[in-house]
Amino acid sequence: MAASDFDQVVEDLHEALAEFVKGNPEALKDMYSHRDDVSLANPFGPPVRGWKEAAATMERAAAVYTDGEATGFDSVAKYVAADLACLVEVERYRARVGGSAEIVAIALRVTSIFRREDGVWKNVHRHADPIPRRGQPNP
Repeated sequence: MAASDFDQVVEDLHEALAEFVKGNPEALKDMYSHRDDVSLANPFGPPVRGWKEAAATMERAAAVYTDGEATGFDSVAKYVAADLACLVEVERYRARVGGSAEIVAIALRVTSIFRREDGVWKNVHRHADPIPRRGQPNP
């Protein structure tokens, strides 16, 4: 699959993430591998491995967000080979987090690894962590 074909996967990912910060994890879950080697490390807990744990982690994380919107995706790097791809981005959102009344800006540095499974790109690893605002320590 050509790099240009992977661009559609990235667009679909961005749409799924826009839904995620509204509290809906389903589109993002559909993009993940359901195999035992899938892994996920998000800002709300320890890294997990395996589809069951990754799905549960996505559901818990999406429930933290309400009234969210994606405000931008800054591409840092993208590598695409025949059956493996890596995407490094800064993701930007605005959302209520953890029941807060205030909508806050969120910036995450993210690395995602995709693998072709039966001809379809599936996310097999995602690591996301917050970028602290200037002068604030990284949580």
